Amino acid sequence: MKLVGLSRQIAQSMVAMAFGVILLFQLTSYAFYYFWVTYWPEESSSEGLIPTAPEWGWMVGTTLAALALAIAVAVNLSRRILVPLNSVTDGIRRVAQGELGVRVEASDHSLGEAALLADDFNALADKLQRTTEEQIFWNAAIAHELRTPVTILRGRLQGLADGVFMPDALQFRSLLVQVEGLSRLIEDLRVVSLMHSGHLNLQWQETDLAAEIRSVVELCSDSLLAAGQHPVLNLDESRVSCDPGRIRQALLALLENARQHAVPGAIRIRTCQENGRCSLCVEDEGPGISSDIAPHVFQAFRRAEATRSNAGGSGLGLAVVAAIAQAHGGQACCCATASGGTQFMLTWPNNIQQN
Repeated sequence: MKLVGLSRQIAQSMVAMAFGVILLFQLTSYAFYYFWVTYWPEESSSEGLIPTAPEWGWMVGTTLAALALAIAVAVNLSRRILVPLNSVTDGIRRVAQGELGVRVEASDHSLGEAALLADDFNALADKLQRTTEEQIFWNAAIAHELRTPVTILRGRLQGLADGVFMPDALQFRSLLVQVEGLSRLIEDLRVVSLMHSGHLNLQWQETDLAAEIRSVVELCSDSLLAAGQHPVLNLDESRVSCDPGRIRQALLALLENARQHAVPGAIRIRTCQENGRCSLCVEDEGPGISSDIAPHVFQAFRRAEATRSNAGGSGLGLAVVAAIAQAHGGQACCCATASGGTQFMLTWPNNIQQN
């Protein structure tokens, strides 16, 4: 149902206002002549107080003309006001029915608030559509990432149950690898989701960041060496304020990203403190990141097609890095290096005053 009631109210209000103005003019005119005759009779004549037939005709005619003009103005104004309002009403109804691509018309911007309402509705519909599409994408991506390890686990367990595979240590280690991969995926999803909802809490403490980094590098050294890579450390030994567990998690994600995508060579890890901020850098020797992919590397599940098919990983590692940096009040960024590689950097404020 269109906003007919509002249109009628606008027209009635305009007509009533016009009639009231005319009536007020007539009554005040008679009041003026009454006081004039009462207090200044020598300057006035009572004969002028009685309207003649032509005067009556003129007053009735002007009243009707004013009312007709008020009706025309009210109808035109109500139509201009109700076009965006009706469009917004219809848009809301269609969005509620699932048509997220609906947009409303606000061609007449001279009405200000009504046009602004239509623009705000369009902005809201755009955001709702993007959020819904992102949710659909996330659901599909999560299902895709879960499908592979679950399929492998199901196949191996079915083979063990049917006697196809021998229940030896090698089989159990293979199953454990898949379970650990699922655990990492679940933890990465939890971190990213908590960050988006604003509930990623940190355990801030004074930390020996250099020692934490060395422990992570030692843990990853075998896998890096297997990929033909070797870590090169350049660490600031000063203590910093951070959540050491989350920083370790971010560094693990960066090293895993380098192991999967970087060419054999040095993986340079550097920390420093400047202007009250801490920074952690991980730099590889190539092949670099293309300019069309670079703006999206920290978005969840955003990977190049070649990367999807040739490398493992869930596509969540760098999103976790960005989430941890943001939770620390900082940011994550990447840039190309002079040697053709890529540098990933985390920066966050340091609350410890250095001597």
